[in-house]
Amino acid sequence: MALLPVDEARRQILQGVVPLPAETIDLSQALHRTLARDVHAKRNQPPFAASAMDGYAVRHEDIEVLPATLTLVGTSAAGHGFKGRVKAGNTVRILTGAPLPAGADTVVIQENVSVTGDRISVEVATPRGKNIRRAGLDFTKGDLLVAKGTLLKPRDIGLLAAGNNATVKVYRKPRIVLFTTGDELVLPGNRPRADQIVSSNSHALAAMGLAFGAEVINLGIIADDLRKTIAAVRKGLGADVLMTTGGASVGDHDYVQAAFKACGVRLNFWKIALRPGKPFMYGRKGPTHVMGLPGNPVSALVTARIFLKPLLSVMCGVDSEDPVLTAALDGALPRNDERQDYIRALLTVHPDGRRVVAPFAAQDSSMQRVMQSSQALIVRPPLAPAAASGDLVQVLLVDF
Repeated sequence: MALLPVDEARRQILQGVVPLPAETIDLSQALHRTLARDVHAKRNQPPFAASAMDGYAVRHEDIEVLPATLTLVGTSAAGHGFKGRVKAGNTVRILTGAPLPAGADTVVIQENVSVTGDRISVEVATPRGKNIRRAGLDFTKGDLLVAKGTLLKPRDIGLLAAGNNATVKVYRKPRIVLFTTGDELVLPGNRPRADQIVSSNSHALAAMGLAFGAEVINLGIIADDLRKTIAAVRKGLGADVLMTTGGASVGDHDYVQAAFKACGVRLNFWKIALRPGKPFMYGRKGPTHVMGLPGNPVSALVTARIFLKPLLSVMCGVDSEDPVLTAALDGALPRNDERQDYIRALLTVHPDGRRVVAPFAAQDSSMQRVMQSSQALIVRPPLAPAAASGDLVQVLLVDF
């Protein structure tokens, strides 16, 4: 039977997926959340005409002839504005950010003024209206500050706060339940037996889920036992995504697929035309997306990058499309077979913007150090012809 193409697998996973329901959260918790509604300013910024410099608020007509001597009648500081009015021949000491007093229309910077007691002498010409931030200079009440669908960054949050927004409506975070299977595994920090290895997949995949905007419940390691695997699957079927790693093949101790079926999961596919990650499994039960990832560490990471990330992106209200990048190949690659290949590689970006990608010689799906050192995955379509050094190839950035 022909293996399912990667693009078709991705299409089936994303079919019918929409952003999760919205929730209102405090602005302090909104970093890296996606807005579910446009947010508008609730006030002008600045809310009043304010001084942009330390200096003296004056009526411009009083300094048209220089030198001009004025009488100091008060101070306007940030949070403590001058309550009176600047009349003919008067001036008010004003500090940066302070409200411009009534009657004044210009701020003379302090470097251009001589002070003697309560008298100041203006000796350098200042244009009318200089050094003043008008009310609403940044934005006015009702202006759109940040649009629906924006993944909030620190500067977005600062702008929303300036607009007097204490809460925002964002898409709910997807909830992932994750477990890994295998009697050969122990958690980090334990002492493995001679026939065991330290488990890394659940930690790496939980971190990927968090990085891609989800909440993750990690059930840890489940023994190679059908009854225990079924129990773990049942725990995860209330989540938005149930993700397993290991036990996805057809060996004597691979129980994941049997557990899925026993719990009523409808499998869309198992095995795709992908390297690394051929034994990837996907299905659904009700609203829960079920992913059975391979046990090889690199295969698990690559399949999560290709399939989990776009699913979580759509759920979070973010564009799921990856930008198509090209780079010049440093080295040669043989003709590809019928599986789409994701080759771990080093990426160099030259000062002129030219990208060069160099594949690692070793591509075994167990080699996590190579994966950790990679900046890009060279995407080789099925049956791609041999590529020579200098040829342009498609690359997917390693962002996990």
